[in-house]
Amino acid sequence: MNPSLVAAKIALGPVLLPQARWLKRTALRLPEAEGPREGIEGEGDLRLRLLVVGDSSAAGVGVADQAQALALPLAAGLAKRLGGAVGWQLAAKTGMNTAEARDWIARLPLHDADVVVTALGVNDVSSQTTAARFVRETELLWSELRELTGARWAVISGLPPMHMLTAVPHPLRWYLGRYASWLDAAVCRWAAKQGLGYLALQWASDPASLAKDGFHPGPALYPQWAERLADLIVQRRTDWAGA
Repeated sequence: MNPSLVAAKIALGPVLLPQARWLKRTALRLPEAEGPREGIEGEGDLRLRLLVVGDSSAAGVGVADQAQALALPLAAGLAKRLGGAVGWQLAAKTGMNTAEARDWIARLPLHDADVVVTALGVNDVSSQTTAARFVRETELLWSELRELTGARWAVISGLPPMHMLTAVPHPLRWYLGRYASWLDAAVCRWAAKQGLGYLALQWASDPASLAKDGFHPGPALYPQWAERLADLIVQRRTDWAGA
C-alpha cells in the first residue's frame, strides 16, 4: 500500500473510523435513475454498439431519469457525431466495487458490443482495495467483457475528485481524496499500456454541481461527462472500428 496513505491511516485512524461509521449511518440514499437501460439512439445504419458498466454513478443516482444520466445521453451524442444509429446497454448497480461488478456482470444477459465504458472505483476506495488489486480486477473485468460481448475497445472513466464530496467530513474527505487519486493514477497507467481510453474526472470539481446527497453527480455533471466520453470515443474511432 502507498506508504503515505498507511501513515495517514494510522495517524488519523481514531478520527477516520468514527467518521466513516457516521457517514454510513446518516448518508442520504438516492435512488437509481428511472427509465430504459437499453435501446437504439439515432437513425440509419448501426454505427456502434455501446455497453456502459458501473456503479451508482453509471446507474444515474443523482438524477430522476436515464435521459438525464450517462448511458442514454452518451449514446445519443455518439449517434449525432457518427451520423447513424447507436445501440446501447447499461449494466450498473449501486454499491459495487470492481470485483463485485465482475461477479454481477457474469450473470447478466449482455448484448454484443464494440465499445465498453466503465465507471467504477469509488466503492473500491471505500472498501480500501489496493491499487494493484484495483488494476487487476479492472484487467479481469475487461477480459471477461471482451469474452462476453466481443468488445474491441474500452474507455475507463477515472475516479472522481473525492476530496470535494460535501457529504463527507474532514479529515475523512481528505483521506478518501488521496486514496482515490492513488487508484486513479494506477488505472490510468494501466489503460495507457493496454491501448485503451481513459477519461479523467478531475474537471468535475465544483461542489455546487453535486446531487443533493453531496456525493453523486448532479444534473449539470452528467451531460458534461457524456459529452467528454463521446468526444473521446469518436477521436479514437480507429481503435474500435478499424481504419
